Amino acid sequence: MTAEEVHEIAPGIFWVGVEDWHKRTSYALISLPYGTSYNSYFVVGANKTMLIDAVYEDFADQLLDKIRRIREPESVDYVVMNHAELDHASALPKVLSVAHKAKLIVSKIGFDMAKAFYDIPEERMMIVKDGDTVDLGGKTLRFIEAPWLHWPETMFDYCVEDKVLFPCDFFATHMAKSRLYDDEAGDWLVAEAKKYFGFVLMAYPVSIQRALDKVKTLDFKIVAPSHGPVYRNPSRIVELYEQWARGPLKPKAVIIYVSMWGETEAMAKAIADALSAEGVEAVPYNLFVSEVTRILGDLIDASAIVIGSPTFVNGAHPLAMKAVQILRAYRPRAKTVGVFGSYGWGRGAVTQMTDLLEKAGFTIAETLEVRGKPKKADLEKAATFGRSLAHKVKGAAQTLTPS
Repeated sequence: MTAEEVHEIAPGIFWVGVEDWHKRTSYALISLPYGTSYNSYFVVGANKTMLIDAVYEDFADQLLDKIRRIREPESVDYVVMNHAELDHASALPKVLSVAHKAKLIVSKIGFDMAKAFYDIPEERMMIVKDGDTVDLGGKTLRFIEAPWLHWPETMFDYCVEDKVLFPCDFFATHMAKSRLYDDEAGDWLVAEAKKYFGFVLMAYPVSIQRALDKVKTLDFKIVAPSHGPVYRNPSRIVELYEQWARGPLKPKAVIIYVSMWGETEAMAKAIADALSAEGVEAVPYNLFVSEVTRILGDLIDASAIVIGSPTFVNGAHPLAMKAVQILRAYRPRAKTVGVFGSYGWGRGAVTQMTDLLEKAGFTIAETLEVRGKPKKADLEKAATFGRSLAHKVKGAAQTLTPS
């Protein structure tokens, strides 16, 4: 697939998105090693046409050129803003200036966002609510409210006749691609989809479950998200989301640590070895070299979290504090936590992290703090820490309903 191609994913429904091969970061926080795509879809009915989602503003002309291969952009009747974030909507001012008669379809909250972010005049917009439809002539688009996936204005679209679901950032993946469909993407798709779920969606567990329940009521053959491949085998990604959102947690502990002189790392290794010896998967992440998305991806189905830091200026190391803040923000299903660390002349790291995590609703199951280089007795304490946590993990590895 070349960047200039247009693909008909169903009769009269065209992928007109763009591939951003050079995008390497998102939110100034996560890396995008495979770039990303901004997926837009053009729906042609017997009487009217509709563009579903725009693209990032730098690619507005490319989007208009692709639409022009199907119909003149000036003739477009409707444009849908499922989500106001810039990667899907910042091209709207340019698109609507060309599609000068088109109405912008938005949710009630999206109406305010389109005015605030893009200065779209009120008279150019049409507000829809859950269950509303638009008939293009043989193609009926139904709108489905899906707030907090992952912004409050988000909605999905469903083409009734062709059984195509357009779920915006739900079921999406950050990856530029040379093939359009999921079955062409290769084995790496699942890992990248899981990382996307962890970073973009995991913080909204109730909204995820509500959206999955709504999706189950629909009969769809194709899932066409706003990033990544189009799913013509949609049961694959739906089943994965069910597993990540509501499935059994694994007997698995994610160990997140930072070490300045090796003391904390020695403790992390002893804890990991003890967990593994008890049949619990131990996944270590050195915060100095680890990507946030990989950590979040592993937290999706873990039963416990272990976090370690040396004391640094009377508290936890800044990298450990960043990890604590991420845990507080993303609220993984695992609530069992072990906290450990080392110190020289004064304590502080374990106390600070414990306090913050307890206030965020986590249960501190184990703590350990060692002065200086861990001695044999200290490493045995770390092993005991790991064994005790393993017993709790094996009891906690079960289906949990997020609150």
